[in-house]
Amino acid sequence: MRTEFPHEEPFLMSLFVIQHKHRAEMCPARDPKMGSMLLEHLSPANAKTFGVTIRGDAVVEGAHTLYVIADAADEDTLSRYMQPFAQAGSVEIWPASTCEAVVERGGCDRP
Repeated sequence: MRTEFPHEEPFLMSLFVIQHKHRAEMCPARDPKMGSMLLEHLSPANAKTFGVTIRGDAVVEGAHTLYVIADAADEDTLSRYMQPFAQAGSVEIWPASTCEAVVERGGCDRP
């Protein structure tokens, strides 16, 4: 799924799902300073400076696992944006589509 944004020239962005996991003892939310930095990094204004648009985020209760749904030009852009998370644990990035796009193309396994 590619999203077109109104600019002078068309700029296409792709949708991605990102998973970050860390060990309990590395949980940044336990440290008020680190937690504040985490929220600032995930802010729409900061993400925009990396060329990323955050659509949503969620932490799985008790699992030390964060999911982010974001738009970016490519996976490399997201890798740079997620670098602070990679320092505390793993980061996986997957290309994704909206449910609407999957239905329109006739299934999950269709390009």
